[in-house]
Amino acid sequence: MPIATVNPANGETLKTYEPMDEDELERRLELAEATFRTYRTTSFADRARLLNKAADLLDEDQREIGRIMTTEMGKPVRQARAEAAKCAKAMRWYAERAEGLLADEEPAESDVTDSGASRVRVRYRPLGPVLAVMPWNFPLWQVVRFAAPALMAGNVGLLKHASNVPQTALYLEDLFHRAGFPEGCFQTLLIGSAAVDDVLRDERVKAATLTGSEPAGRAVASSAGEMIKKTVLELGGSDPYVVMPSADLDRAAEVAVTARVQNNGQSCIAAKRFIVHTDVYDAFAEKFVAGMEALRIGDPLAEDTEIGPLASEQGRKDLEELVDDARRSGAEVRCGGQRPDGPGWYYPPTVLTGITREMRIHREEAFGPVATLYRAGDLDEAVLIANDSPFGLSSNVWTRDENEVERFARDLEAGSVFVNGMTASHPAFPFGGVKRSGYGRELSGHGIREFCNITTVWQGA
Repeated sequence: MPIATVNPANGETLKTYEPMDEDELERRLELAEATFRTYRTTSFADRARLLNKAADLLDEDQREIGRIMTTEMGKPVRQARAEAAKCAKAMRWYAERAEGLLADEEPAESDVTDSGASRVRVRYRPLGPVLAVMPWNFPLWQVVRFAAPALMAGNVGLLKHASNVPQTALYLEDLFHRAGFPEGCFQTLLIGSAAVDDVLRDERVKAATLTGSEPAGRAVASSAGEMIKKTVLELGGSDPYVVMPSADLDRAAEVAVTARVQNNGQSCIAAKRFIVHTDVYDAFAEKFVAGMEALRIGDPLAEDTEIGPLASEQGRKDLEELVDDARRSGAEVRCGGQRPDGPGWYYPPTVLTGITREMRIHREEAFGPVATLYRAGDLDEAVLIANDSPFGLSSNVWTRDENEVERFARDLEAGSVFVNGMTASHPAFPFGGVKRSGYGRELSGHGIREFCNITTVWQGA
């Protein structure tokens, strides 16, 4: 795949970039290692000052970088600006809290005495250069939620971004440079996917984080495992959205539309499988389909657009194949289901019912504005359908019954359970999944500690 900006609204190639050659890549790896030796000793106050400056610059650049993201991958421009604002918020969150999150811990005095020590501390120390392999769907947020905690912990970052968002990738390097971070603290590597393995296996790279597809996660995990390097993986998701009889049905249906089509439906944490109790199934389906049909599709740079194009032509083909397979196997298309005429990689909001386990869309992630609707006879069946997936990233439940809340929180196989609201990431809360959705956590204190050497300091009498 070439490293290029291709406008998904019309298929026009706007900019292309030559991949870094071996000499330039070597120079950058050397720089990352050298920078880490000194940056690791900087104070939390100094790091926070730099990260807060980056947040201020990002706020100033919001309109510019929002337009760049939209042009590169097609998200509605208002959502792009909101993404930039969210990134600035996360930077400030970590700038304010990192020192406390990584403060030395002192075990109970009785355990210290029992060990024969006069003092024991548990200290969090940075690991070194961390490779981040990031996707195009949230081209700013996915990177910042790694970079902000990593830099505050004293690590340095090496970004291998998706090849279709090179301008966003280069913007990020420039942002941290303009904020005053030492050269080498955060570098963008303009390389193809084939070059990732060599970088990951380089002894100077101490760990890796990847957000992306399951095959990409397997490849990174395999190589990192051979090299005995820490990884955090955030992979696909096919999140359930369960609606029970006690739910506020109007609100549940309204939020369901947003939960499915945010970012043009190209989100790992978008609700994709809508599991509705039979008592309210028909009413919910009517409201949900009407909401999906009412969405405004158009130029993603227009302020009133709600659905823009998919990010790539291949992505649209993949989505079409899932829908066509379901249709051939007996699924009913309640709305959408046909690509529109004209330029760009658009696909309409689509709702499918009559899904069976034999259909590909039942077990594969639909990365676009396509929803599947299931009928459940009771809570137990709803849980069974929700867990009948290889993924376990997040989940959504709509109920006003506290006993049902506790059952879902206990039994759903997912990294998060959102009750009476749609899944969203926030810097204060850990984010990640189970099963084929990956392992490890981003954000919160859990996220900043993922790439730390947890060191026991034992002192004798």
